[in-house]
Order: sequence, then structure tokens, then C-alpha cells
Amino acid sequence: MQNHQFPINFLESLLNEPGFDHQNFVDTHQKNDSPTSIRINPFKKTSTKTGEQVPWCADGLYLYTRPSFTFDPLFHAGAYYVQEASSMFIGHILKHIKPEAPVNIIDLCAAPGGKSTLLNSAMTPDDLLVANEIIKTRVPILTDNLARWGTANTIVTNNDPKDFGRLTGFFDIVLVDAPCSGSGMFRKDPDAMDEWSPANVNLCHQRQERILADIYPALKEDGYLIYSTCSYSHQENEDILDWLCSTFALESIRIPVNKEWGIVESQSTKKEAWGYRFYPGLVKGEGLFASVLRKRESSGNLTSFKNNKNQKVPHNELDLIKPYINDPSAYYFFKVNEDWMAINQQHKESLNLLQHHLYIKKSGVCIGKLAGRDLIPDHELALSIIVNKDAAVQTELDYDQAILYLRRENLNIDEAKKGWSLMNFEGHTLGWAKLLPNRVNNYYPKELRILSSPRPSSKEGER
Repeated sequence: MQNHQFPINFLESLLNEPGFDHQNFVDTHQKNDSPTSIRINPFKKTSTKTGEQVPWCADGLYLYTRPSFTFDPLFHAGAYYVQEASSMFIGHILKHIKPEAPVNIIDLCAAPGGKSTLLNSAMTPDDLLVANEIIKTRVPILTDNLARWGTANTIVTNNDPKDFGRLTGFFDIVLVDAPCSGSGMFRKDPDAMDEWSPANVNLCHQRQERILADIYPALKEDGYLIYSTCSYSHQENEDILDWLCSTFALESIRIPVNKEWGIVESQSTKKEAWGYRFYPGLVKGEGLFASVLRKRESSGNLTSFKNNKNQKVPHNELDLIKPYINDPSAYYFFKVNEDWMAINQQHKESLNLLQHHLYIKKSGVCIGKLAGRDLIPDHELALSIIVNKDAAVQTELDYDQAILYLRRENLNIDEAKKGWSLMNFEGHTLGWAKLLPNRVNNYYPKELRILSSPRPSSKEGER
């Protein structure tokens, strides 16, 4: 940060923002490094990660030192997600608005997947999460992160927000973590300063309005819209709330926060809509703005859709698949090309509906494909929480073996049992290998293998 200067006019633009402390803000950016925080996967609990708890997130931890995440097998197993602490506040909001009844939730601007996994952590199998990413090149990291999280109640889509207008009233909760000017990430990513300008703020404001207008019909009456940015700009935050409340039948919802957390509560100028501002130096985290509004009108009824092209499931194949799944009666099985997939049974109709309207990149968990009467299991199945671990050999690896496996290198394992094996580290599965009489075939995906030396990039996860 010492080598970067704030953009011209940036600090002046913040002088009248709620809770802004000029000197504290400057000192924090110049003198303090960003804290390192992770969020534990509640479906894959690990007791080996310790740190100070993030006040607004029960599963969030500030680590005392930043480890080499690339060389931590538990990171690859999906036991935790590296996420900026302020962003975890979205989970706090969800805790206060999510009903007990099953809900459909969409994370509209989802990549790389931090907020999608955060939402998913608070969901039950009865709830459905749609994680959408408009930029095609960012979809793979989103699917990888959700696959690591391990649940089957997720669908990844690659659509423009306007495409969701056809899904009238389908979602109970909509999260729009909107593309923004990025000023809240200046400390973590000083290069972002080069992109900031008043003109870019204005451009982002216009894009945010378009995105919100496009997704609005898909939110059902009495449903909740969570809006967030990583910007400090009034134009991208409180002004957007005023625009929302003036344009649509939305009411602001106030979320309880502890004063000791250092979060600044704000209200918009015209409609007095509630927002929550995070400033480095006041909170242990980066810049964030978050808010939640409730829809008080109907956008009409969703046009009914009956799928008359239901796939005929070859039961002889299905009988070979089911032993690999815990409680197979809880899942709907279907094929995409040669791959067998599973999603929670209660989401079958929603999947058919979404397939009719959207471009789907991933549904539930990929189980694998059959070769004769043998299943070639998919990496997603290994990382999932639905895999029947009794259906395969399990091999516990020490740290050095785990790193060799994650590099997709050769392993020497003294294992009497042969066949498909789940390769585990500290009880958490990393992937598959096939144990043969004289060798081990490493099936860790080539595109995921560790390529770097033991001084890796430290920006896995985030947001």
C-alpha cells in the first residue's frame, strides 16, 4: 500500500459519507495489512483450524498468520473457504430473514463462490441455491468451489440477469453482490486504485440499476432482496436504495448489529432505507456495504411448465450407481450425456423448470460414468457429502503423501485392499485413486493439480 496513492478526488468524495473517519481510514490503509480470514464448512467440520472468531459469523475465523493455502490439503478438500471477513455479514443478514419453510435462493453475481458457499452453509437439503455467473470464464471457479463445498442442493447457471425475468416469483431470496467500483478492496488489492474514477462510479451505478431491474420480477411477493457492494460510494449504495424504494414496491429491513462490531449503520437520503457500512480500521475486515429490502407486490405468476421430455432412466444402470450414494432414495438421478448426476429429490421439478429457461453449467453432484458394469466415479462425488464412503476403499494419507496426490504424482501405498479408493487427509476426502496390485493410478483432476512451488499465490477464495 505504501507504493500506491489514493486516486485523485477519492478521499474528498468520502468526506460526507456516514461514519467516515479520514485519518483513521488513511492510517489503516498505509500501516495495516489485511487480516486473513477463513470460514469453516459446517458440512465438513475440522478442528485443526484455530483463530479469533469473526463476530458476525459463527464459522468465521481470523487466522493468526496467513498460511500457504495452496499447500494445505484441507483447503482442497473443501473443509473451509478463504473469505474476506466483512463479506461474511451476508450470512448474518440471512440468519435474520430466512424462514423455516423451504426457500429458493439465487446468488446472481456469484463467482468465485464465497457468498454462494456462505448462503449454502445456512441452507437445508429442502432449500435450493442457484448460483449464477454472467461471465463465462468465471464459471469454472464457481463450480469448483461449490463442488468442494459438497452439497447436492445447488445449481450453477451462466445467464444474463434479464434471463431470469421469465422466472416470475420463483425466488424467495435474491442476493445481488453487484459489480462495483471496488474501493472497498483498495487495501487488499492496491492495483484496484488504478481503475477508480468518478466516471467509473457512475457507470457502475447504471449497471447496478439495470441488474436490479432485470432480476426484480423473479423475486416473489414478501421475498427479500439482499444488495451489497465492495464500494464506499454513496452513488452505488444509499442512492441505489433510494432508487429501489422509489421505483419498486420495496420496504427496507433493519438488521440488528452489535455496536461493538464497529459496523456503521446508515440510512438513505430520501427513503431512509437502512444500510450497513464496513470501514477498515473500524472493523477487522475490508470495505463493504450491505442492505436488505422486502418486496411488497406481486410481479405475476410463473408460467407453468410441464416437462414432456422426461428422460427414461435405465434402471439397470441406476442399480449400479445407487450403492455409491448415502440414502439414494433422497435423490433424483439423471444423466447429462454420459455422466450420472444426483440432486435432492425435492428439487426435481425446479431443475426441469430451470433447464427450460436457463443455461445450466452444473446441477447437484456429478456421480460419474459407467464403463460396462463399473462406475468411473467423478471427482465431485468424492468431495460431496452424499458419497457412501463404505462403497469404496478409504486410504488415509500423511501430509507429504497428500501433497504428492494433489500434484497428481506417483504414490507408493502399502494397502492390501484394491480398487477405487477415496484418498483422505485428516479424515477429509481429496479425491479418487485406483489401487492396483503393483501401482496406484492417481485420478486427481489434471486441471486442479498443484503446479506451483511451495511459495504459492495466497488469494484463493475471497469474496
